[in-house]
Amino acid sequence: MSEVEVITVSEKGQIVLPKKVRSEMRVGKGSKLLLIEKQGKVTLTKVDNLLKGNLFTMLASEKALAKDWLSDEEEEAWKNL
Repeated sequence: MSEVEVITVSEKGQIVLPKKVRSEMRVGKGSKLLLIEKQGKVTLTKVDNLLKGNLFTMLASEKALAKDWLSDEEEEAWKNL
């Protein structure tokens, strides 16, 4: 699924996930989401899905690849996209 919607941040910094997104992700009251902010972009992932995909492997891989991801060459390549 790919959804594009504009949402509004409340005075308290809260957002509401659109119903279609909540349904697709099977997110309801009390659901846990992992928020990752990277270079001004936010990703939300349902924690249940992470546990199935082995969160520790994902985090270890990111740390192992961070050296390559943070290189000047990598930054320059992304600028040209």
